[in-house]
Amino acid sequence: MPSLNLFQEIIATYRRHKWQLRRVLLRPETSAALDADARPFFAAARVQAAEFDALWFARPSHGNREAWELRLVAEHRYALFEAFEPDETESTREKMRREMENRMRDHVARTNASSGARQ
Repeated sequence: MPSLNLFQEIIATYRRHKWQLRRVLLRPETSAALDADARPFFAAARVQAAEFDALWFARPSHGNREAWELRLVAEHRYALFEAFEPDETESTREKMRREMENRMRDHVARTNASSGARQ
């Protein structure tokens, strides 16, 4: 399970590069382990249950686009990126974000399976 320190480090790094934390995806066991002191680090981000721990960040991109990045909360760095056109509807954007979460879920499953095979 990721430590609060790891969450803090990732959030601080993204903030230095002008990313805003928008959503926090937490496994039930991670959510239960994080005490009330952790919640301020998530600010106004929406916290939701997930099968993996990850953070959604967004910031303006060139050409009036909006960039979103889904960062896995783990010691090894892994993130997925998408830039949305200004005329894309929110429902289209949400569909793409769900697809990115599915890709992240697949990555986590493959990583867990390969690390289990090595033990």
